[in-house]
Amino acid sequence: MKRDSVMQKLMLSNHFFMKGIAMSLGLSCALFSVSSQALTVYTAGPGAMAKQLAAGYEKQTGVKVDVFQATTGKVMARLEAEQANPRADVLISASWDTALDLQQKGWLLAYESPNAEKVPAQFKTPYYVAQGISALGIVWNSKSGTPTPKDWADLAQPAFKDKVTMPDPALSGASLDLLLGLQNAKSEAAWTLFSELKANGMVISGPNAQALTPVLQGAKAAVFGAVDYVAYGSIAEGESIEVIFPSSGTAIAPRPMMILKSSKQQEEAKAFIDYVLSPDGQKIVADAWLMPARTDIAGKRPDFSTLKLLPEPTTDSTERSSVLSHFSGIFR
Repeated sequence: MKRDSVMQKLMLSNHFFMKGIAMSLGLSCALFSVSSQALTVYTAGPGAMAKQLAAGYEKQTGVKVDVFQATTGKVMARLEAEQANPRADVLISASWDTALDLQQKGWLLAYESPNAEKVPAQFKTPYYVAQGISALGIVWNSKSGTPTPKDWADLAQPAFKDKVTMPDPALSGASLDLLLGLQNAKSEAAWTLFSELKANGMVISGPNAQALTPVLQGAKAAVFGAVDYVAYGSIAEGESIEVIFPSSGTAIAPRPMMILKSSKQQEEAKAFIDYVLSPDGQKIVADAWLMPARTDIAGKRPDFSTLKLLPEPTTDSTERSSVLSHFSGIFR
């Protein structure tokens, strides 16, 4: 009798053990299913903004968002490396050229969000649309002991000897757009200016943040062609710098969002684009000191319509490469 009781207990214990395994396997499968349906977003630009947009979209839809945030160069390198097994669903770049290039390669899914109605025509196509817009300017340390610069050429004056940095146009699409805009506006005089800046000790300092850091620290006085939203964020944190838009004109940099044709979550990707262009999404963009893409959403800084703009840069890749090579020849 005792032996039967022991056997019953063993069988009952085994039953619950197997049931536990089955439940664990079921839970694992469910978690894998949810994970496999997560939306993957590759983005350049403010990491905090990307996280807030992902959180807002997830709260609204219940769809988890995996975010990879880095410089445009690193994002594109990862995208290229994964072509045999694509992971990204949505790509947000800091360079309009990126979107044009990928469209020409046939990598993008056509999608026009209904929330893009208030986005100006110059900032949208059937394949991509601006998330927000930045502008390039002079970022000046007001405690540097140098005179307030008014135009690009001021940074080639003796007062700024060895005190100016510039983001590398080879690493920053926005910086290259500025370079092209200056060439279109000034022709050979633009190259004369860069030669003077080189002779005056201007250094090319890598990506945008790397060019700004020594100015924030007081080691340098100004950045030639800084992306403005980073500087506005630093000003809000109490840094003694100013953003100055040169009197002769500057360039703007719309940040394109696009859906990869290889995406297995295309409907979720479309909904993400819709969310970023919704009033809630555009408010998050504005709070990151970018200009909202939509004209009916107020920003926290000067709008592009208030700026004097240089001629729009060419989209011809050969010409862009030639201009970059010319610039590199001056600063090598």
